[in-house]
Amino acid sequence: MKLKIHNLSKTYKNGVKALDNLDIEIGAGMFGLLGPNGAGKSSLMRTIATLQKPDSGTIEFDGINILEDNIALRKVLGYLPQEFGVYPNMSAENLLDYFARLKGISSKTERKEIVKKVLEVTNLYDQRGKSVSGYSGGMKQRFGIAQLLLNNPKLIIVDEPTAGLDPAERHRFLNVLREIGTNHTVIFSTHIVDDVKELCNEMAILNGGKILVQGTPAQAQGNLNGQIWTKIVEREDLESYEQNFNVISSKYNEDNTLNIKVHSMEQPDATFVNAVPQLEDVYFVALKNDQ
Repeated sequence: MKLKIHNLSKTYKNGVKALDNLDIEIGAGMFGLLGPNGAGKSSLMRTIATLQKPDSGTIEFDGINILEDNIALRKVLGYLPQEFGVYPNMSAENLLDYFARLKGISSKTERKEIVKKVLEVTNLYDQRGKSVSGYSGGMKQRFGIAQLLLNNPKLIIVDEPTAGLDPAERHRFLNVLREIGTNHTVIFSTHIVDDVKELCNEMAILNGGKILVQGTPAQAQGNLNGQIWTKIVEREDLESYEQNFNVISSKYNEDNTLNIKVHSMEQPDATFVNAVPQLEDVYFVALKNDQ
């Protein structure tokens, strides 16, 4: 059960090249698509979900030619876009029953069973009688997952789902995704490095419509072994270090000094200490090299 994307390109009417001859294969499990805003993540998600056509290229999933047979793909697809729906004043249980009918589940008994199951999977069963319009942001996102699970999809696409969630809601939402990720192909797009680190067994970094890095988070970090160096510097010296070294990130310490990280194949100078590469280092190095 693989998603195969080959030579995918998309340029919008305003001249923005959102996808640039993109090639990628995605298997079962949680796949993290990491990139800054405007990298092309949503364009890729919308194209896979058959909501827009590319200018060129092919997409195939589990034997389905997605660009030629939209309907076949939609039968096995669950999609949670960045923005989804304004809900009527209905309970979660009744709204899911309504969605299940729209998805062709005609048996009332079958609908009742599947609605109960998706409410339990998303930890919303105790809140099933509440109106979805009154749910918190995190609960609405989990409701979004509940509705996409109604047709037991093989391919699930979630686009920037944790943006704007508080830490507790984000944690609950990631736990729900982790649970469903074991039995489905889940593509999870985000600009938050920690989401991918906590969740995904495979990942890619996308920018300018191109894949910059692909593999497991551990592989990506391992590829930078011996190349990440750190040093504490005074705040007023940062600009000088940025001019003389390949600074990829800087963080404030409690005493207002900065902890800088530099990417270099060799020790930049004797004052730098080698650091164990983190996934955010992989991300910053990829984006810096792409400039």
